[in-house]
Amino acid sequence: MIKFPNAKINLGLDIVERRPDGYHNIETVFYPIPLKDIVECVPGTHSTTILTTSGNPVDCPMEKNLVYKAYMLLQEKYSLPPVDIFLHKAIPDGAGLGGGSSDASFTLMALNEMFALGLSSDELCEIASKIGADCPFFIHNKPVMATGIGNIFSPVSVSLSGKHLLLVKPDVYVSTKEAYSMVSPRVPEIHIPEILKMPIGEWRKFLKNDFEESVFALRPMLAAIKLRLYDCGAVYASMSGSGSSIFGIFDNDKLAESCLKELNLPKSWLFSL
Repeated sequence: MIKFPNAKINLGLDIVERRPDGYHNIETVFYPIPLKDIVECVPGTHSTTILTTSGNPVDCPMEKNLVYKAYMLLQEKYSLPPVDIFLHKAIPDGAGLGGGSSDASFTLMALNEMFALGLSSDELCEIASKIGADCPFFIHNKPVMATGIGNIFSPVSVSLSGKHLLLVKPDVYVSTKEAYSMVSPRVPEIHIPEILKMPIGEWRKFLKNDFEESVFALRPMLAAIKLRLYDCGAVYASMSGSGSSIFGIFDNDKLAESCLKELNLPKSWLFSL
């Protein structure tokens, strides 16, 4: 059973308040994009489940990998036999793209089909929520408004169909914990769904990512890349999540291709949406 877990970007990200439990309530839109990993589940050849990774290095032991945790959740509930799981990583880690969460959610869907468990999407979402706050998003894999700690989803009307996305992941690391520690929560004057109703050319004025101010101060390269995307003709550019990926949305594919060549950075992707 093979699945192709995709990444997401954040369209806007407002950090509205710090919670008593130490987490933060946010408002953001998750939007799926076509940068994909590969996860394959096959009948096990050992007495225990084995996860094998390839592609981008995965810097964690198997037992802590979200894909393995996804298997264990279903195994404990449905007594699944051992499987061999092969994960090929193309979505970079530490990028604000949700790669690990997507891998876990697609693993749940693969195992659900492989063993004919008959779990509905809502049931899969409930299980996925035990792995990570944003994991259920990847079960339905449609644009949503995410609130709470990024775990409460509601429909949102936004489409980037016909646009071109240039995604850049520079070789810098941003700690999510550190990023949150440097922000000052505040309720936005205009909420993201209202901004997204505006022409995309207006987003630059109103659609913001609250992490950018503090993260850009620590990592000036990220601010410079965002500015270069605008200089190249992007109609909107932003950091995704707490970083460190930066994306630009273009109306014109030739402008996007020219920008890709001009940036000349190793971890860059261009997609038609």
